[in-house]
Amino acid sequence: MINILIVDDNPNNVIMLESALERDDIREYSTTSPKEALQMCTDHSIDIALIDVNMPELSGYDLLQAIKQDPLTSGIMVVLITGYSMSTPDVVKGLSLGAVDYLFKPLDLHVTIAKVDSIIKLILQRREISNKNQQLVEYQKQLLEAVSMAEQSRLAKENFFANMSHELRTPLNAILGLINIFETSKLDNEQMKILSMLSYSSKLLLGLVNDILDISKIDAGKVKITKTETDLTKLLNDICDLTRPLAESKGLVLTCSVNSDIPEVIMADTLRLNQILINLITNAIKFTSRGSIKLVVSISEIQDSQVLLSFSVSDTGIGIPNELLGQIFDRYEKLDNTIEDSFGSTGLGLSIVKKLTDLKGGKLNVESIVGEGTTFTFTNWYKIRHVNKAADEITKETSTVQPFRNIALLLADDDQINRFVISQMLSNWNIQVDEAENGLDAFNKVKFKKYDIILMDIHMPVMNGIETTRMIRNESSELNKSIPIVAFSASIMEKDREEGRAVGIDAYIQKPIEPADLYAQISSLLVLDRLGERNKFVDKSS
Repeated sequence: MINILIVDDNPNNVIMLESALERDDIREYSTTSPKEALQMCTDHSIDIALIDVNMPELSGYDLLQAIKQDPLTSGIMVVLITGYSMSTPDVVKGLSLGAVDYLFKPLDLHVTIAKVDSIIKLILQRREISNKNQQLVEYQKQLLEAVSMAEQSRLAKENFFANMSHELRTPLNAILGLINIFETSKLDNEQMKILSMLSYSSKLLLGLVNDILDISKIDAGKVKITKTETDLTKLLNDICDLTRPLAESKGLVLTCSVNSDIPEVIMADTLRLNQILINLITNAIKFTSRGSIKLVVSISEIQDSQVLLSFSVSDTGIGIPNELLGQIFDRYEKLDNTIEDSFGSTGLGLSIVKKLTDLKGGKLNVESIVGEGTTFTFTNWYKIRHVNKAADEITKETSTVQPFRNIALLLADDDQINRFVISQMLSNWNIQVDEAENGLDAFNKVKFKKYDIILMDIHMPVMNGIETTRMIRNESSELNKSIPIVAFSASIMEKDREEGRAVGIDAYIQKPIEPADLYAQISSLLVLDRLGERNKFVDKSS
């Protein structure tokens, strides 16, 4: 509905305009008093005002100016009505004050109705735009709320995975540490075999935990490809040695074939390549009841200093129907519940393989025949690294683990078994170890003894690793403020790293702790500390 106000001191003109404009989509208001007209504009939400210019008490110009100056009525479309004798300056004055048009007496009702209809169309368009803008504002509000909810969900998911990681990796760290201790003991062949199976099962469980966490990292875009010098033959042999016990436990034969012309060293992300191949091999083992699994690595193409390598994993398993091949990389996709339940599957392995392959810029193909087997082929370009063999031998010789001398270390961890495992590991390197069961205990020990290095768990009761480090850096004596601090945890979130950098943590190591990584970290920090160059944050947790 359009509200129209007619203002003219001549009642006959008012009646004539009311009659001409009377229709269902218009609500008419009229007055012969310009002073009354201004109040009517506010009271009745007027859209269009037809105002005579020459009126007693208040001219049409004055009324127009008053309407435009009031925020409540400034949007009214005003049409001035005047006689033919009106001069150009007067017309310009009205338009300058905000009038949209003029009607000239004697009024031509056809022209009057046409002009009013034209203005009504503009008003309706303006209303539509206003409604759209209001809808847009509402959509923006809903979008912001959705983004906020998504961010809250992401943070909740991240915290959930972090907590789950901590709860699962903490006992796994203890188990793997105890296995490492037993491996250095004198055991007979049967005991070594049992220990090997225990070690493999633990690492398999750790792999499952990592799969779950990797999916979260990949989804969050936090997985980065880091290329380093990689001894491909050694990597493949290690992968096959790791997965062979599982194949043999099912009576399967696992063979690994590497063409002789494969470069000795390539630039690759060893961790991600390892994940891809182990997932493909373990997946093949899961769905194969008899026969064999084959890993074949060959060169598909060479260009300058780059090589296109093909990694093929074939099995003699149950196979996959052609119509289902497109679904196998979907997370949690169940091709057949009975088959999945019989063979056991989380639905994560192939999804991770596909995501990591895409992340590395490679290609992943699958071919399968039901009842005969499946072949997954992963291809990717790698830069060839030419190695100085003499220098490489020197590096191997110097990388031998040597006992430390006169090193006092403080180990802070709330888990008693983890303290035992890590203490045994450190004692084997001739390191004197003091233990603290929480952050406050660690801080109190630092006040009374000078340590060469501190190993500190991030998540501890009473006082966590971040707060403990802050207190050591700020409240200890000058002698102890600069102690190298290595933080470790079963779950290290990005906020932990940022807070660690802020308070002065020198390095991070993620549980389960690899002895070689821990030894290298301690050795590196001690050397840098003595040289006065310990100024870079080191991260061994990713």
